[in-house]
Amino acid sequence: MIRSFSDHATRRHGRLRQLRRRMGREDGNATIEFVILFPMFIFLLVSAVEVGFITIRHTMLDRAVDLTVRDIRLGTGNAPQYAEIRDAICERAPVIPDCEDNVKIEMIRMDLRAWTPPPADYDCVNHAEEVQPVRTFTNGMANEMMLLRICAMFEPIFPLSGLGRDLAANSDTGYTAMVTATAFVQEPI
Repeated sequence: MIRSFSDHATRRHGRLRQLRRRMGREDGNATIEFVILFPMFIFLLVSAVEVGFITIRHTMLDRAVDLTVRDIRLGTGNAPQYAEIRDAICERAPVIPDCEDNVKIEMIRMDLRAWTPPPADYDCVNHAEEVQPVRTFTNGMANEMMLLRICAMFEPIFPLSGLGRDLAANSDTGYTAMVTATAFVQEPI
């Protein structure tokens, strides 16, 4: 069957008209907006939840450290050891997951007369190592200033999306460090 040029042009013109009609329709506008905006809202929601959990954990860690240091300061004559301090902090900060294995404490004696700033790098639990010795932990004498620095490691709630992805990408093990520090003076007996 031989088609004429005008028949082909008519069909092409009909397809163009049909295409223009479809392009002028507004049925899918809400769907397109949803597809574009929904991932952004989910990203914001997941990041907000992650920031909320980080804030809760850090606030509870700060509070636990403050209460534990208060007990150390007021308990004159008592020089608590590493495990005692760690257990007291973990007992007061139940929101830190697996606290005993994920918290590392440094206690550094600071000399106020010959001041040298504490080391800038903090010591955290390295889950790649089997044995992790205490880096610096010295109990002070009466009237000595002590710096107590605590590093708690945790896994992000949503490690594959939002803020959690960025936090987990900063370490080899997927854990993120949360550090708090405080200073106190050993009260005399």
